[in-house]
Amino acid sequence: MTTGNGDPPVGFTATQSQRLRELGAAGTEIAGVYPDATARNTAFKLLENELARSGRERLRELRQGRRAPQLVELERTLSDALTDAGFVRVVTPLIIASDALRKMGIEHGHPLREQVFWLEDGRCLRPMLAPNLYTLLRRLDRHWTKPFGIFEIGPCFRRDSKGASHLNEFTMLNLVELGKQDKDGRGRLEELAALVMGAAGVGEYDLEVTDSEVYGAMIDVTVNGAEVCSAGLGPHPLDGNWGIVDPWVGLGFGLERLVMAREGYPNIERAGRSLSYMDGVRLNL
Repeated sequence: MTTGNGDPPVGFTATQSQRLRELGAAGTEIAGVYPDATARNTAFKLLENELARSGRERLRELRQGRRAPQLVELERTLSDALTDAGFVRVVTPLIIASDALRKMGIEHGHPLREQVFWLEDGRCLRPMLAPNLYTLLRRLDRHWTKPFGIFEIGPCFRRDSKGASHLNEFTMLNLVELGKQDKDGRGRLEELAALVMGAAGVGEYDLEVTDSEVYGAMIDVTVNGAEVCSAGLGPHPLDGNWGIVDPWVGLGFGLERLVMAREGYPNIERAGRSLSYMDGVRLNL
């Protein structure tokens, strides 16, 4: 393919493409081709200006208090939906003991230990919410009639390689329902997945059987092939470490990944805690 003067068409430069991605351009917008560099540069400037204008408008809405940041709104919406469904919200420590990871099967030599942010005295920043929720399930079981469900929404920390879909600091929603004597645990898992995905505003998703380094066989909730949730069923061999004997259903969602999936963001940094983005808007407009 050539232009009328015999030259091949041109696309955006790597620098221009990166700038447009930062501002939130869709992949189809970045993939455009133009008859020459002059036409391309004109198109780039027009698109950059439009994206910057849209970003400034979103920042004005935040300043005027017309809405909260997406991550905050999502947390509020999910909390309300789960509370209305009978789940109890809990809040647990950010710092956990090494023994809690050992009970999860993450012993010395386990590859996941290399991804943990370790503190002094064998303590660490929690890489997951499950250890704390296991503890609460055992203790609440003394006081509450089964079945009952609890959930937590809060930060977790892992030394993942940062990339388009990973963050060192991220927000998890973990929910677990204990003691529901349902022969079809998979059906209940699907009901809870639908509840969360519906509240999050993500209508199209798939369930895929996968394998976890901690739990073994799991069920992932994916959007366009990207995992937004990992879910499982008990009884499980790990349960004995926590004194749990009843069946359970548990799901763990990444809130930044839910925002990323819903908004169509090309990178997860736009959805997370950041000094470069505010509510998905690049601040160097």
